[in-house]
Amino acid sequence: MGQNSPQEPVSPDIAALSFEDALAELEVIVRRLEEGSIKLDEAISAYERGTYLKRHCEAKLQNAQLRVEKIILGTDGRPVGTEPLDPE
Repeated sequence: MGQNSPQEPVSPDIAALSFEDALAELEVIVRRLEEGSIKLDEAISAYERGTYLKRHCEAKLQNAQLRVEKIILGTDGRPVGTEPLDPE
């Protein structure tokens, strides 16, 4: 037996999701897979979508981390600028 259907490319709807929406959908997928209440074909499709959602969330987090900056205070305690926040 060959492939039943061609591999689905990364869906443009995932790219349009916010981090929060993608994470919420990923949590639903994980819950459904852990329950074991879905058919094998559905589980495989859900797993694949979950993989894309995970990558999307990781990319969003990495982008956010690059944008986080530390506020630099002057001697008088007032903000004078920003610099990249050191990763821990």
